Amino acid sequence: MSALRMAFNELRRITSGKLPKLAVLALALVPLLYASLYLYANKDPYANLNNVPAALVVKDKGAQDLNAGKDVADELLNGKKFNWQVVDDADEGVRKGKYIFALTLPEDFSEALTSAEQNKPRQGVLTLTTNDANNYLGSTIANQVVSEVRRAITAKVSTEAADKFLLGFSTIRQETTKAADGAKQLADGNAQLRDKITELDAGVQKLDTGATQLSTGLHDLRTQTAVLPEGAKKIADGARQVATGNETAATEAEVYAKRAQDLIGVLDQANGDLANRLRTLGFTEEQVQKVMTSISQVRKPVDDANTKVQGAAGDLRKLATGADQVADGAEQLSAKMPPLVAGIAKLDDGAAALRDGLRQAATGTPQLKDGATKLATGASDLSTGLSGGIDKIPNADDPTRAAIAQAIGDPVAVRGLSQTKAATYGAGLAPFFLGLATWIGAFVLFLLLRPLSRRALAAGQSALRVALGGWLPGALLGIVQVLVMFTVVRFVVDIEPSNPLGTFGFLALMSLTFVAILHALNAAFGAVGKFLGLILLILQLVSAGGTFPWQTIPVPLYPLHYGLPMGYAVDGLRHLMYGGDLGSVGKDALILLAWLVGALALSSVAAYKQRVWTVSKLKPELVL
Repeated sequence: MSALRMAFNELRRITSGKLPKLAVLALALVPLLYASLYLYANKDPYANLNNVPAALVVKDKGAQDLNAGKDVADELLNGKKFNWQVVDDADEGVRKGKYIFALTLPEDFSEALTSAEQNKPRQGVLTLTTNDANNYLGSTIANQVVSEVRRAITAKVSTEAADKFLLGFSTIRQETTKAADGAKQLADGNAQLRDKITELDAGVQKLDTGATQLSTGLHDLRTQTAVLPEGAKKIADGARQVATGNETAATEAEVYAKRAQDLIGVLDQANGDLANRLRTLGFTEEQVQKVMTSISQVRKPVDDANTKVQGAAGDLRKLATGADQVADGAEQLSAKMPPLVAGIAKLDDGAAALRDGLRQAATGTPQLKDGATKLATGASDLSTGLSGGIDKIPNADDPTRAAIAQAIGDPVAVRGLSQTKAATYGAGLAPFFLGLATWIGAFVLFLLLRPLSRRALAAGQSALRVALGGWLPGALLGIVQVLVMFTVVRFVVDIEPSNPLGTFGFLALMSLTFVAILHALNAAFGAVGKFLGLILLILQLVSAGGTFPWQTIPVPLYPLHYGLPMGYAVDGLRHLMYGGDLGSVGKDALILLAWLVGALALSSVAAYKQRVWTVSKLKPELVL
């Protein structure tokens, strides 16, 4: 009897009758019920988060130009990621399960966000109230949402702060430009001051020399003019004596001049009387004139003498007047001489003080010149430094400043670059649950199928033929299970693999392998083999890496991942369903084939051993 014949007989046995047929149909639908219903229920749970009740408590009073509480509330309500309910108090609602979680924005939320501007920085606190008794994953999702809200608020506040910071840099640049211009003017002025102080130093040195000479000259003048008051007094006294003598002489001369003039008058009278008498005596006029001419000639010395006397008297009067004026001037000079000498003494003292002062100035001006030189150099360096530093101060225009502020406030942006991507949450879990459903489908098959044909064993058929004959019915039903499950998952649940034919072929290989493993366990260990199948299922659930990366499992479980077939089944399905590198799929398929061959080899050994009938075989201790 061939293996196909034995398989056909087994299938005919389990389908003989209405109820057996229904049982076979149920076996074919077990993977479908497990995989499709679970994947349908979890296809895209994030799309339905808007049905999850969440409380939003907004107590923020705002601060200055910021009302962060209102902004956050508007963003959350408009986002509609949860069924937000704005309430005044949510603690009781979360406690009783009315809300999965609650987000509270405190009264000082905006004030805290702007506190850095008042140099009193503190954090704004978001209060997230959760209750794991409501739903653990709900709390986890709430934490992610609040983290995103926190990141968005931080980015916005940081961007605004950075914008003000950069605007301050622009102001600093403007003021620094003014300062640089002022420093340039200061440097120019200091350079001029340095030059003028150099000139001043030269002038002070000359003044010092001149002041020394002046002081020396005034001191000599003081020494020489010390006797001037006494000499001026003598001159004044002598001038007054001369003036007195001249006055006396002028007075005497005026007396003599008057007498001489009187004599001339008498002579003139006598000449007139004589001329009249001669006319009376009968002299002719000519004779009279001759007489008078003769008398005039006689009087000429007298007239000349009178003229000289009158002239001498006038000169003496002038001399007396001049001498009096000289005496007055000499007296005034004598009176002024002591103050003059005293003034010269003061000038001498002042010149000495000026000399001493200029000597000190002459000593200090070189230091002043050095200081002015250093000041000019420093001002020039300041001007150069400010001018050079201006270009290092940011001075972005409005769009550039906004872009820089955005980069500072939110420096890291995530650009998703997915080499392969599951369309939904359900698609992400599909490889694991399809593999799990395939194993469970293979497991339930042997609740109805007999692993080995007793008739074939009794007839002494080849152990390999008997093993294949027991495996083939399950393999065929497993293919039917996979076909139904794949069709519903693809077209009803709408989880579309990247490589549909490859996915179906790999699922078929998985089913053949899992059926072979469970067939071998049942053939070798009987009822205990079913229990071992459950144990293997549990071990694979924790080590296959169907949900979290398998590297997150404890290290002692690593050998289970490397040794059991479920991990390779999940890995192969992921690459086929998401469009990953197909190179590893070949390795996964080879490992499954190795398990398939190994399982059939174990079934053959079990068939060989069961050709010998024993008491425990005829009457087993445990029947499932």
